[in-house]
Amino acid sequence: MQTRERLRRTEGHRFALLRQILLPHRIVRRRFRQLSPSLRTLIAAWVGALLLNACSVLPDAPRLTDQATLVHADSFAILGRFSLTHAEKTYVGRLNWRHDGPNDTLILSSPLGQALAEIVSDASSARMTQSNGQIQTADSAAQLIESLLGYPLPLDKLVDWLRGSDGRGGQRSYDASGRLQNLQDTVWRIDYEYDADDKHALPARLFVERADGLRLRLRIEEWETSTPSASSR
Repeated sequence: MQTRERLRRTEGHRFALLRQILLPHRIVRRRFRQLSPSLRTLIAAWVGALLLNACSVLPDAPRLTDQATLVHADSFAILGRFSLTHAEKTYVGRLNWRHDGPNDTLILSSPLGQALAEIVSDASSARMTQSNGQIQTADSAAQLIESLLGYPLPLDKLVDWLRGSDGRGGQRSYDASGRLQNLQDTVWRIDYEYDADDKHALPARLFVERADGLRLRLRIEEWETSTPSASSR
């Protein structure tokens, strides 16, 4: 009896939904009620299958496929860990960085994930809000990062490095799969490592070095794309 009651309630919910979506007119609703129970069940099942199929064919969110695609993407985001070494001092932490055209939002956290600061910047200004509520402004995100870490993390250069470009036509070398393995100019050297053997895999690790001893290690745990905001168009 309980099973029958549950089935009856389920059919009742299906019919109610069907009436609201497809049967707004009184005449059609009356004719639908005149159908046999088996035929009404069949129609409800058919409508349910259509709804499920409509949901199943919705496109997935766009994903980056390789650095060639990334070069043409105005927006992307990475989540990962980093270590920055300079003048015999090392700072380690986590970052959540979203790049959207001229706009950047960077959240820096401790190695355990405790948020330390959020830096929001555009082409002309930057604003940092620390975990204690203190707010600081500057002309660029690099200046705010320097005040927090002791050295400016070059976000503008990091965008190019992630895309496999240095903006100066530096020397490049590639691995057996045709993926960028090394990028070097007169100032910086960047080495790339990948987690997957897929030739379209995006880099999972960046090793950045400069002649004066600056070293940046970036471990990327997640990549994603995003739609550019209206303000960046």
